[in-house]
Amino acid sequence: MSGSGTSGGEMSTAQLFQQMALLRWLTSQTEEDRRILTAVTGVQVGRELLNRITGQDKVDAYKRECILSVAEFVRGNPRASPAAINAEVEKRVLTFAARVKALETAPIL
Repeated sequence: MSGSGTSGGEMSTAQLFQQMALLRWLTSQTEEDRRILTAVTGVQVGRELLNRITGQDKVDAYKRECILSVAEFVRGNPRASPAAINAEVEKRVLTFAARVKALETAPIL
């Protein structure tokens, strides 16, 4: 199951699976469908807890932001010297590292 985050307000894949299992159980009320709904919900809850404990979803977002900001700098400064590009990359990577480090003290929930 990919992605807990979405853009534009649509459901994540995990949320869609949970809603499909819920709909199936609501229309059938069978024990088998209740077990499927329980399993899908358990997986989604476990994944969310793991993300909150590890902060991996935030690390991934910070990494994307770092890469995009470097690319934006290079695109906006096509004549920048290698030294200027290296300085900008170093600055952005230090910002990324500081943000990741700050996750160590952030509350889990």
